[in-house]
Amino acid sequence: MTPLAGLIAARIRATGPISLAEYMRICLMDGRHGYYATRDPFGRAGDFTTAPEIHQMFGELCGLALAQAWIDQGRPEAIALVEPGPGRGTLMADMLRVMARVPGLTDAAEVALIEASPHLRQVQRERLGDVRHLDTIEDIADKPLFLIGNEFIDALPIRQFQMTPEGWRERMVGLSETGLRIGLGPVVPLDRPGRPGDIVEDCPEGAAFAEAVARRIAAHGGAAILIDYGGWNGYGDTFQALRDHAPEDPLAHPGEADLTAHVDFAALAAAAVRGGAAVSAPVRQGDWLEALGISARVEALARAGDAGAVAAHRRLTHPQEMGHLFKAIAIWPRSAPPVPGFAPLEAHADDA
Repeated sequence: MTPLAGLIAARIRATGPISLAEYMRICLMDGRHGYYATRDPFGRAGDFTTAPEIHQMFGELCGLALAQAWIDQGRPEAIALVEPGPGRGTLMADMLRVMARVPGLTDAAEVALIEASPHLRQVQRERLGDVRHLDTIEDIADKPLFLIGNEFIDALPIRQFQMTPEGWRERMVGLSETGLRIGLGPVVPLDRPGRPGDIVEDCPEGAAFAEAVARRIAAHGGAAILIDYGGWNGYGDTFQALRDHAPEDPLAHPGEADLTAHVDFAALAAAAVRGGAAVSAPVRQGDWLEALGISARVEALARAGDAGAVAAHRRLTHPQEMGHLFKAIAIWPRSAPPVPGFAPLEAHADDA
């Protein structure tokens, strides 16, 4: 039993079962034993590898997409360039390197990172220098917001609901004789169709974040790109744990495994619309990167002697690698052109 498992079990004995959202929040962010508070989980020595850690091409293309959005909106002189959940700072470092080639852009940009983990904040400072850290999206000044979020929403706490003959009931973390287990709470009023056994997931913090971003972009200009794995209005149990680059039971090692769930892009799109901005349909990561010119970049890097570029291209774009599982969605002002590689949601409503 991990130290955090004992603390969670003691809490459940004292106050009763907890939601999956609370379980995720404790496991990931507990100040003493939480997953992100105690380690650097990225890369071969960690538990998982994200797209920016695979190759610089990913960050370069993300940076160029936001740079073009900045140009399309008249090159505003003062912007907030923000990344939530920035990991080691690799994505922002690659973006800034390519953005420096766009006259005036880095001079206009105030870089800020939204990061809750003190440990990762220090890792990011070592990578990026004396960078500004924020606690929430609400801490950003009232200026055009250009935001990139890669694998940020999937780590936000979710709630799960299961259809039973009595109606929808929330799935909770409780105790058995052998340790933590999933059980069902009371019936809840949930306005979703379903058959007995169906499971649906809700990520309130993800929707709130997307709405807050859209509200700022609608009011002040800017653009946001959110990249993650997930689907559209999906059903099913996608709550999962990753430890040492392998999946495991999410209840097995609290605080020592990464916990995530697939993102419902329909909920993010609806939240962006509520925020008053334009939003795209989700685009497969591979298709988006190809639209931005990753194949030409691979050829140039390979000619320059980058032996890993071709393999990285496959991993980032191939349907059996990250290309189809991961998707991207963009948010921009209704009066502005779409972010490069995206089209308004209405144009792809049948495909969504």
